[in-house]
Amino acid sequence: MIDRYAAPEMTEIWTTEARYSRWLEIEILAVEARHRAGLVPLEDLEKIQRNAAFNKERVDEIEAVTHHDVIAFLTSVSESLGLESRHIHYGMTSSDILDTCMAMQIRDSGVLIKEALKNYGEALAGLVRRSKGIVCMGRTHGMNAEPTTMALKFAGHYAEYLRCMKRLEDGLDSSCVGTISGAVGTYAYLDPSVEEFVCEKLNLGVEEVPTQVVARDRHAQFLYALAAIGGAMERFATECRHLQRTEVGEVEERFGKGQKGSSAMPHKRNPIVGERLCGLARLLRGYLQVGLENTALWHERDISHSAAERFIFPDACGVALYGLRKAADLASGLRIIESSVAFNVERAGDRYFSQSIMLAMVRHGLTREESYALVQKIAMDAMESGNSFAEAAVAQEEVTGVVPEEELSNICTIDNHLRNEEYILGRLGLS
Repeated sequence: MIDRYAAPEMTEIWTTEARYSRWLEIEILAVEARHRAGLVPLEDLEKIQRNAAFNKERVDEIEAVTHHDVIAFLTSVSESLGLESRHIHYGMTSSDILDTCMAMQIRDSGVLIKEALKNYGEALAGLVRRSKGIVCMGRTHGMNAEPTTMALKFAGHYAEYLRCMKRLEDGLDSSCVGTISGAVGTYAYLDPSVEEFVCEKLNLGVEEVPTQVVARDRHAQFLYALAAIGGAMERFATECRHLQRTEVGEVEERFGKGQKGSSAMPHKRNPIVGERLCGLARLLRGYLQVGLENTALWHERDISHSAAERFIFPDACGVALYGLRKAADLASGLRIIESSVAFNVERAGDRYFSQSIMLAMVRHGLTREESYALVQKIAMDAMESGNSFAEAAVAQEEVTGVVPEEELSNICTIDNHLRNEEYILGRLGLS
């Protein structure tokens, strides 16, 4: 994770020092489990708990010869102990501490990401509440469609946040599992109770059928949750970017005192946060692709996944955390320019009543095809001439001969389009 976007508390989780510390914690817990089973003398356990340590520089020195980081680590730890070091890593294999450690790192990263996601959701909920009742144009294909409200527009993003939270929780449940099962996952030299004790102490689940490693589809599920969060942030950011365009001008990112928009044009206020979020979402989808590629390992294991995971997990967690914090800032600081919103509704004319009139004619007995053709012609003529569509429709005998004028007046109102705002928001608990 580059310094520009790094959160220190996330970076700390994925440092080499933190990794080794977790390895040591796992190793000591495994010794404790074997002591509880009567296999390690209490005196040896206490010496290990009191004295076991590693020296990062020494690990690096040994690894330069062994080309094996776990062996280098274990050698450094053994140098801090006496004969009791024989209990360290007993019956275990490298993946027992590698995969269990990664589960711990994902667990700890998940705490930060969940908190940031929750804050993003609260910011979206606040945006929905302060935009209730603000009528705006809904757009499909980038073109004016029918009226909606700003609250309903943003409520869709809040609903997506709720789904993201569920996916994240499921992804954490899936990936936060450890294994202490030995060379090919058969527990040949360790009783499964050791694994159960260690994982319970670390608040981790247990891989049901280890193959020396934890199955990588579990981690891919977590990475999918992060990629889905990226997609949610991108969709919200894209909406804000479009609404901030000069010719739309309905919202604006927070622009702080002293902030600059362009090195050349002092008048610019650009949607830089939204643009940044869109870029970060691409990274999260890329990490997912690598995670999916990692799922198909040879036989009980190979290490084709290993080097890739050293990149993707710290970066994916860091990008997700940074992005969510920026997305929360975007939502909480988003300025709604109500005058522009109202102007765009007025400028849209009244052609959005076309469906109201078409369906009224259907209710009065015309086929949908007949109604559509007639209403479309009136709407197209009104667009070309710049006249009122509703007035043109009332002037057409083909329309008033089917639908009474009074009924046309009653249905050609914006209120008819927006009468269910409270009901829809109520589904989310935001009414």
